[in-house]
Parts: sequence; C-alpha cells; structure tokens
Amino acid sequence: MLLKPQRKHAVKAEMNVVPYIDVMLVLLVIFMVTAPMLVQGVKLELPKVAARAMPADSERQVLTLSVKVDGGFYWNVGPDLKLDGQSDSAVSLEEMRDKVGQIIAERGDTQVYVRADQGADYGRVVAGIAELQRGGVSNLGLITEEP
Repeated sequence: MLLKPQRKHAVKAEMNVVPYIDVMLVLLVIFMVTAPMLVQGVKLELPKVAARAMPADSERQVLTLSVKVDGGFYWNVGPDLKLDGQSDSAVSLEEMRDKVGQIIAERGDTQVYVRADQGADYGRVVAGIAELQRGGVSNLGLITEEP
C-alpha cells in the first residue's frame, strides 16, 4: 500500500503584514520627529496692554502684518488671524506697499492687523501704517498681548 507523503506545513494563502506594520511605525516616528521642525514663524515681543478684542467677521480675508526689530516687514494672508509663519516679506516700505496693495486690490474687504515687536522703531511702524493707507488699506487694527 502506498502512503502519500504528508506535508508538515500546509500552503498559506494569507499575506504576512508584520513587515508592513513595522515600516508604518518607523514612518510614523520619522513624521513625529520632523513635523515640529517644519513650523516656521516670526518671533516678536508684542507690547502688553489691557484691551478688548476686536469683533471678527468670518467672511473677510485677514492680512497680519508684522514689523520686526530690524525693521523688516512680514505678513500672512488667510481666512483667520495667523500669528506664526509668513506668506511673504519685504525690506523696503515701497515694496511692502506694492505687494500688500495687490492683495487689497484683489479683495477689497480685507481686514489688516499690524503687530510690531516691542523693540521695533516706532517711526518704522507708523511709516508702515502710512504706506498701508497709501496702498488702499482702510480697515486696520493693532495686535497686542495681555499683560
């Protein structure tokens, strides 16, 4: 009588996902480590005063202009007030007026907020506000921090 040889291991039709899980966990760790390094911002020391918050209109575009200690201008454009990062920058007042003027010309209902570093030159901040007005900005607010 002939006996069939018996196999010790039967054929499996399943996919081994353990290596894929390992790769996924390694990628997760890499993204968790690198994500905080990708955040860019403009560090400012805002003056601290007690003031009421301005009412926000959710349908308006918001442009946040920042003036640093070195006199440079940085801004963010978006649907809400952004205090970190930057959309664009300018060194001279005329360049800032032209670039921001283009943004205002595209959408006339843009709300502009100015935030200046506590150590920034007051004359530079006022000159920036004046250039904004020449560029077509009619609605302007100042940003401070609570004491």
